[in-house]
Amino acid sequence: MVREHIKESKSYRAAKEMTVEDWFDIWQKDYLINVKPSTVVSYRQSSGHILPVLGEIRLQELEPHMVQHLITVLREKDLSPKTIHNVHGVLHRALQQALQNFYVDFNAADFVTLPRVERPELEVLDVAGTKRFLRYIQGERYEDVFRFILFTGVREGEALGLTWDCVDFAKGKIMIKRQLQREKKRGGKYVLASLKNDRPRKLFPAPQVMTELERYQRKQLRWRLRTGSEWKNTMNLVFTQDDGAHICAPTILRDFKRIAAQIGQPALRIHDLRHSYAVAALQAGDDIKTLQYNLGHATAAFTLDVYGHCTDDMQRASSDRMAEYISKIMAIG
Repeated sequence: MVREHIKESKSYRAAKEMTVEDWFDIWQKDYLINVKPSTVVSYRQSSGHILPVLGEIRLQELEPHMVQHLITVLREKDLSPKTIHNVHGVLHRALQQALQNFYVDFNAADFVTLPRVERPELEVLDVAGTKRFLRYIQGERYEDVFRFILFTGVREGEALGLTWDCVDFAKGKIMIKRQLQREKKRGGKYVLASLKNDRPRKLFPAPQVMTELERYQRKQLRWRLRTGSEWKNTMNLVFTQDDGAHICAPTILRDFKRIAAQIGQPALRIHDLRHSYAVAALQAGDDIKTLQYNLGHATAAFTLDVYGHCTDDMQRASSDRMAEYISKIMAIG
């Protein structure tokens, strides 16, 4: 009854003439009010792939095979499977809103085949590799940042966006609430932005991590006294340059890649320090749910999907322990 009433309305009759491009203009203007600015920018970038192919089609005439053709066009442009999934996700979200508005009878993006996203092999530092990495970063400009990521598993932007008011030495607690991020526009500045999933979390790092932060705080205080009125740390950041300025991602990446080459792992990324933390945490006995929270993943299923190969090893070790236990029981009998 509601749908039939909607179909008689003036807005529905107007929607019959609406093209996909018309709807995208309305959707981006009126329905993305709770979406982060950086996400809006990425949506508009995806629209640049969608609209040249589907933009002139009437919204109500959009069929699954047309969306499938879009996927084919994107593959022919040599876009990665992950990027194609992202573009499809934006189209799906826009069409889902049109469906909720009764402008279409179904979501045409529901019925397509997407390319398989192959998860790359994780580059992880084992115990020997970690020792070698720690030895090579001694005396480097950003050794404190690298160590912090390696031993807490936070994202690079979360480490660079950590502020001193979020560090509680008395309770051994750190709040991860923001990330340092460059605005996605020409001449964009570095700002403290919300987290990837907008979910702040509290961490209780190992005591050694907190001790290192206290040492670093004293070092930063010496920098500040030496710099005087020229001190630039207006955001109260934990990790800064020696004049208080924020640390730019490209700058720290350049130093990291040099170190990675020196230790014989040129493919290593800063993000792999986070992976190394996760694997070490699992091997130390952390459960998936705890690891999910500490890493800031949206679901435990995602964490398990990324690090499932590590839990396989843990399950085999558990099996060996159970075998030893059973052997002892049988021997008693």
